[in-house]
Amino acid sequence: MTKLALELADSFKAVGVTTVYGDPVDVDGEKLVPVALAWYGFGAGEAEGEGDASSVTVHGNGAGSGGGGGGFAMPIGAYIKTREGLKFEPNIVSLVTVGIPFIWVVGKALSLIIRAVKK
Repeated sequence: MTKLALELADSFKAVGVTTVYGDPVDVDGEKLVPVALAWYGFGAGEAEGEGDASSVTVHGNGAGSGGGGGGFAMPIGAYIKTREGLKFEPNIVSLVTVGIPFIWVVGKALSLIIRAVKK
């Protein structure tokens, strides 16, 4: 199992900045660098054993292993380099997707604060 965890860690060392910031792209003479929020996670497990007379589920010799992982990336915009300078252009769909729950939470918190102050 230790080897499996080390192999997973080695294979994902390079993931990081390249996951969040994409390769620069030229579009109509302007250089774009895409930006995303990204996260991922992995897990692994392994077991070995001998039979246990007191256990109902384990009989005889046993061995097992398993693992899994997943990830998610959401494009949030791009850095654009023009003659005027560098600017960030947000992805409106992602902004709305993140903004709606944030606004709901802030509204709910404010209503609870106002209700508590009135008492």
